[in-house]
Amino acid sequence: MRNLIPLLLIVSACANADGSSDALTGAGELRCEEPADLTCLDELILRLGMHGDRVSEGVVTSVDHGDYFESTVDARAGGFGQSDNNPWLYVRFTEQGLEKVEIDDETALEDMTWHLAAKRFILRLNGGTSGPSCVGAAPVLERDFEDLTQVPDGVRFFQDDFMLEDCTIINDSSGLPDSPQVALSAWWSYPGCVATSGVPFLIQLEDGRTVRLVVDRYYAQGQETCNVHNNPGRDGALLGWRWSFLP
Repeated sequence: MRNLIPLLLIVSACANADGSSDALTGAGELRCEEPADLTCLDELILRLGMHGDRVSEGVVTSVDHGDYFESTVDARAGGFGQSDNNPWLYVRFTEQGLEKVEIDDETALEDMTWHLAAKRFILRLNGGTSGPSCVGAAPVLERDFEDLTQVPDGVRFFQDDFMLEDCTIINDSSGLPDSPQVALSAWWSYPGCVATSGVPFLIQLEDGRTVRLVVDRYYAQGQETCNVHNNPGRDGALLGWRWSFLP
């Protein structure tokens, strides 16, 4: 079952105090050039387990299938129960495949070269609350990954927005501690294990290009065991993504 509750929270979390929205529209043109100043930095660093002195040891690999890439993202961050003691993994989308960005967490808060950050089951965008760029995402519930061959008319992109004005974190619906309501939350649900929803996303980058992405796998082995029977698979946080640029 697709995780619909986080999708609803994405929309509400992106509403500003004055009733306006942080939704982004348009594609194909440069959207931001200078890094934005982030607020709630101390809380962000503390609550998301960030580190300023180390780069993630996680490895990123990609296989080119012609019309899409299949990438493996090692977001284990030291393994179960150790993620707070290890840094985030930063990646960017390129024409040659998914590329690891070799930066530490505190540098990433001022850096526009990364597009997504991964740690265990949390995927952050470089924009809004999470980063200084302007990367946004939109879940597409009514289509499969294979059907997304172009950006639909009227699509609305949302940046991460999981901090209130008093720097209180907005948690997602999983019930897990320090699990922020990020714009990509709808890729998973938690029926006692990390189940994939199959929801594809459109991700709008800082240069105006759009990527289609779906997370197929959280566990290296036994993902269907979780999805169907609610029992964890093996080797969690070895994420499997399919993605490509859209025209």
